[in-house]
Amino acid sequence: MKFQLFKKGKPVKDLSLCGVYLFGADMIPLRHVDKIEFQGGIIDCQKRSQDSAGLSLLWPVEGNGRLLLHTTRLPEREQPYNLNLELARARLMQITLKREDWALFDQSDELDAMAQEVQDLFIQALQHIADSPKASILADEALRKGIEFSEKLASKHAEQFLTARFRNKAFNRHTLGCEANPQLINDEKYRKWLMEMFGFITIPVNWAQIEVEKGEYQFEGLDKFVQHLGGRRLALCAGPLLRFTSDHVPQWLLKEKASFEKIRECAYEFVTQIVSRYSKYIHAWRVISGMNALNCFGFTFEQVIEMTRTACLAAKSVDTKSRKIVELIHLWGEYYAHDKTTVPPLVYTDMVIQSGISFDAFGLQFHFGRDLPGMHVRDMMQISSRLDCFAPVSKPLHITGVSIPSAAGSEGRAQDKAGSWRKEWNQDMQAVWVEEFYKLALARPYVSTVTYSCLADHSQSEFNGCGLLSEKLEPKKSFLMLAKFQRSILKK
Repeated sequence: MKFQLFKKGKPVKDLSLCGVYLFGADMIPLRHVDKIEFQGGIIDCQKRSQDSAGLSLLWPVEGNGRLLLHTTRLPEREQPYNLNLELARARLMQITLKREDWALFDQSDELDAMAQEVQDLFIQALQHIADSPKASILADEALRKGIEFSEKLASKHAEQFLTARFRNKAFNRHTLGCEANPQLINDEKYRKWLMEMFGFITIPVNWAQIEVEKGEYQFEGLDKFVQHLGGRRLALCAGPLLRFTSDHVPQWLLKEKASFEKIRECAYEFVTQIVSRYSKYIHAWRVISGMNALNCFGFTFEQVIEMTRTACLAAKSVDTKSRKIVELIHLWGEYYAHDKTTVPPLVYTDMVIQSGISFDAFGLQFHFGRDLPGMHVRDMMQISSRLDCFAPVSKPLHITGVSIPSAAGSEGRAQDKAGSWRKEWNQDMQAVWVEEFYKLALARPYVSTVTYSCLADHSQSEFNGCGLLSEKLEPKKSFLMLAKFQRSILKK
């Protein structure tokens, strides 16, 4: 498959293929891809199967930022496809499907004229398909207006359902949460902002830092957290208890090159130790995180499911009252294209349920603003559509992590590699994005809580630059917006 690229009607000469991958049925990334390269104004995709496939990549859209967008699935052919046209086609198809799903086809709707304009521009682009530069200009305009329209559509749908949830008193002071930072929890000003703003706080847990030596547990840090936060009418969450990355697994276990049975035994022991110690303080446990995408031991699919079962069983054996949450990350599954030991997120979700594992809810994480699989910036329509994919899941959902930058970064956080939304990142754009995201998420009746991942910027934080407070612990506009949202919840 080949794609010809244009910018303002002229062939593109330079392109960084950030976030690029091919996908097949159900948007699942393809593994059997030999290469995707850009040369001479054309993206050349070579895959081992002849099945239809779509292309996803980071793409600039005037007035809408730099977003990870996708084409529809297309059959192989010798002649290059016009990428500009195919991106517009995919957005128009998504608009049509979501308007149908959401029953937003009211002809008196003020957005209807905008929808018609997008369709007319795309038809004009098709009429000039023999003149690729001309078609690309019309397609670019259709894509620009299509993204603007689709985001307004997603926002209107969210407002309707959010109003209904407010009316039905579906929210309480524990709906909005935040993850606390171990490096800042001793700061009185930090704790004041944290506890005044949020009624639901997550205490981070890192197995590697607690069981530094086999069988020797260093609970001092978590004890301090509990001392600061316990007994204050707060709902406390802790976790993830297990996360299989090299910085969350004890070094002694990594060096042992242990069998799966040995790793499972150690994980079970750690989970029972920590849950039994803090069970009277914790209301929810993020028992295991990212098993769909993070797999430093190279577990097989069966072992991934078995480790999930072991973690939930260990937590439940010593604490039957609190919620047990199984957490998913990188919800579009881009990682699956590059790592054969991983599992697409919705496949993992389905298998965990079918396997009869005893747990209470799924946790979903939405982190954007880095040049890593799953973290390139997407628009609100794509986020809405991905949330809708979890609607049939027979468990409640919690958004257990959200982050977005408040300033342009460098290297892997640079906007030309990680993406941007509407404009360059600044406090205003962060606040608008956070407001839109919270409305989309909480409008879904199956989403119970939303937890922001970073209260304050800190140089050693994974989410530095994404905080609601500055490094000097001064509120950003996103913090003030969330405070207003929290007040509206409490008033209802």
